[in-house]
Amino acid sequence: MRNQFLFYFSSVLVLILFQSTATLAQAPAPAPSGPANITKILEKAGQFTTLLRLLSITQVGDQMNTQLNNTNQGLTIFAPTDNAFTSLKSGTLNSLSDQQKVELIQFHVVPSFLSTSNFQTVSNPLRTQAGNSNSGQFPLNVTTSGNQVNVSTGIVDATIGNTIYTDNQLAVYQVDKVLLPLSIFAPAAPAPAPGLAKKPKKKSPVADGPSSDDGTTADASVAIGVNVHGWVVGFAGVIGVVAAFSL
Repeated sequence: MRNQFLFYFSSVLVLILFQSTATLAQAPAPAPSGPANITKILEKAGQFTTLLRLLSITQVGDQMNTQLNNTNQGLTIFAPTDNAFTSLKSGTLNSLSDQQKVELIQFHVVPSFLSTSNFQTVSNPLRTQAGNSNSGQFPLNVTTSGNQVNVSTGIVDATIGNTIYTDNQLAVYQVDKVLLPLSIFAPAAPAPAPGLAKKPKKKSPVADGPSSDDGTTADASVAIGVNVHGWVVGFAGVIGVVAAFSL
């Protein structure tokens, strides 16, 4: 009886060990930890469908992944959620040119790694991959209040919700609004009010020339003087003839 029990126990133990070995052999090996991929990070986080589509059609996503893989330069990405894009005025994205869509996405990318503690001491305005940070172009300002971090563009004020991903090279932060740059979305300056048309000055019917005090031109005055002189001389001649005949 004892021998049968030992045989049965040994058989069960061997069977368990065999099944465990087979299961381990069939299990996939864990994926190697490679460089960060912004597309995979956002896909895993969810609620970034619109941002992922824009990253694809503008090819900005590929550019960032290439930069992360081939350089040591850090990146900080402010990622608007799908709800943030939904809050935009209808037709906003469709009204943008291809170049403006590229600039819009690049405006959400800072070409350096910023941890949450860096936001306390960062110098404003931040320079983004969209380019010039001067006023009226692509200025991006970060301010903090306690644990809250706000991002301002001059058009909208967004708040960082949480940290999606961070390491020593890449930081991805969720924001509740799409960051709209001044260069693209600044309201157009109002057109100046039309002024009253100036009436053209009436030209004097008299020939051009310097005017006298009574409004006549100098040339007209000379002409009148010559005519008067002629009349006087003629009249004096007539009187002289009449006087001669009288004698």
